[in-house]
Amino acid sequence: MKTTNIKYSFACMLVGGLSLSSAWSQDASAAGEATAETPSAPVVIGTVDRLDERINQVLAADAAIELLAEGFEWAEGPVWQRKNQAILFSDIPNNVVNQWKEGEGLSEFLKPSGYTGSNPRLGEMGSNGLTFDSSGRLVLAMHGDRQIGRLNSDDEIETVVRYYKHRKFNSPNDLVYDAQGNLYFTDPPYGLEKNMADPAKELLFQGVYLLRKNGELVLLTGKMSRPNGIGLSPDGKTLYVANSDPAQAHWLAFDVQDDGTVANERVFFDATSMVGENNPGLPDGLKVDVHGAVWATGPGGVFVFTPKGEHLGTIRPGPATANCGFGNDGSVLYLTSDMYLCRIQTLSKGQGF
Repeated sequence: MKTTNIKYSFACMLVGGLSLSSAWSQDASAAGEATAETPSAPVVIGTVDRLDERINQVLAADAAIELLAEGFEWAEGPVWQRKNQAILFSDIPNNVVNQWKEGEGLSEFLKPSGYTGSNPRLGEMGSNGLTFDSSGRLVLAMHGDRQIGRLNSDDEIETVVRYYKHRKFNSPNDLVYDAQGNLYFTDPPYGLEKNMADPAKELLFQGVYLLRKNGELVLLTGKMSRPNGIGLSPDGKTLYVANSDPAQAHWLAFDVQDDGTVANERVFFDATSMVGENNPGLPDGLKVDVHGAVWATGPGGVFVFTPKGEHLGTIRPGPATANCGFGNDGSVLYLTSDMYLCRIQTLSKGQGF
């Protein structure tokens, strides 16, 4: 990604409740500056649809989607690893977590990543969503093993949680920690070989869960047809959950109560009418930035929403986009788009940077 050391200043701008701090400036530098030794220009793909002028407050007019790597079966779950200054992401069918690092390119980080059994199996067996806990350990939504796993100091995957009331999960999909270290995650059936008709399915519903720090597991809702991507507002008071169902392609928002449970379920944005071959993909992974803007993969690419659910525009790499995640200094948004790993420079930052 070309670096020009442009500094962007904002003067008390408000994006439908999206408050960008006064006189805040950000160095738009990102890893990957072309030099005499690396003169090749980045490969640019796709487009950015700008539906509302306020999108210019979070994406510069010349922001472009840069293709970093390709050839994956179905890329998912990008997360920034501070220790190695690299992006990690899942390739679900290949049961692997890959790493991409500036100046080094692509390498294998962890295999197996989602299915550690010895019996051959089909379906989406690898890891899906990835995150890090407060101790810097990689935490994985493991489709094949039907659990939340954690990579320990011996580079072994240990179980964090696997059962709800003595029944195996369907296939944990995406996950996010709150500021207190409680884990929220979703559990659709996509990792089961026969999906909803799989005889190994033990739960009659697709759940959204809260795993408290003390190990207590709470079912927040079992009413969503295909809960998928999940994220929290910066103040931790709103939980967002994507529903990857072509008949109900929407994002829900919930109020988070003092005990971590949720109330006041409501539709944040409904994209059902957008679903179709001209807009590949469904509501899937999402991230919420420091200002409360929601960056959510959906039909056609990554939707950019204000905290009020106003659709400002869409980042469109081309293929169906499964997930996104902030990296570098927090201002670069990485996209996993089917067979592609891409990125785009933003004027915002992800939480935790």
